[in-house]
Amino acid sequence: MERYSRQILFSPIGTEGQERIRGKHVLIIGAGALGTGNAEVFVRAGIGKLTIVDRDYVEWSNLQRQQLYNEQDAKSRLPKAIAAKRRLEELNSTVDIKAHILDAMPEELLNLAMGVDLIIDATDNFETRMIMNDVSQKRSIPWIYGACVGSYGISFTILPGVTPCLQCLLDEVPLGGLTCDTAGIISPAVSQVVAYQTTEALKILVEDYESLSQRVVSFDLWKNEHVSLDVRKLKREECPSCGIHRTYPSLRYENQTKTAVLCGRDSVQIRPASSHSVDLLDIARILENQGKQVERNPYLIRFEDDSLKVVLFYDGRALVHGTKEIKEAKSVYHRYFG
Repeated sequence: MERYSRQILFSPIGTEGQERIRGKHVLIIGAGALGTGNAEVFVRAGIGKLTIVDRDYVEWSNLQRQQLYNEQDAKSRLPKAIAAKRRLEELNSTVDIKAHILDAMPEELLNLAMGVDLIIDATDNFETRMIMNDVSQKRSIPWIYGACVGSYGISFTILPGVTPCLQCLLDEVPLGGLTCDTAGIISPAVSQVVAYQTTEALKILVEDYESLSQRVVSFDLWKNEHVSLDVRKLKREECPSCGIHRTYPSLRYENQTKTAVLCGRDSVQIRPASSHSVDLLDIARILENQGKQVERNPYLIRFEDDSLKVVLFYDGRALVHGTKEIKEAKSVYHRYFG
């Protein structure tokens, strides 16, 4: 226990709390700036099991704020989940770390949430957050919302049956409308959100629920602004996600988007109607026979189509870089992959 001695000396955790942390399983959705920051804190704190889910790969623009990655990861376009797992295992080899390269949709999240004690929001899109919200309510698992853009950040801890859920807050609390594509991002804002998320997370992991804030916290570091909202009265009995008659709207198939414009880039993700593995080597050979120059690693292939760059993952999902037009991205996808 020498490794965690300074954490144990903190009386709200102590020896008993450290043992509880060691017995817990955290699921992190997203391995970008917030995801890597959260993951490192949990691994250094001695979490028992950590599961990381991310759909993307490391790019040069990530290195400014995504703390687990290096230049070689960007050069080889390594999937973020794999790169994060490798780095985290170097930090603490005793933690059981699982990495999943996939898009976090309802079926996947419902399965991954089995046996999980806490879910951390580190994604970059609101649709995934609403899916997480419904999975949290259906599985009765706490989750911690977090987002940042520019110098602004926001966080809120959601306890099923106790606090309002994200669906409850939609009409009452300003959750931010800008994206990193329109406003950029500075790393101190990321660090501040990570600090709020991981502090609340440690309270949950040691089961000190009375210390949770139950407040929406937001800030703008550049403008020297800080807001803390008491939202306990916003919990709604008629809420479709956490109310009396629940329908979990974000888990329904008709509400699932098969395409998404990615935050911060001229890129569109295309997700096939049904997830299935593809033979990347075979597809790469076909493309090369068509005169395409194909880059590949064990997890993805990459090639160019005029001004567009196309990345295909082994689950049949593709990223089309160089456009925000979904129709154009779909056309490229179907041209090469049916």
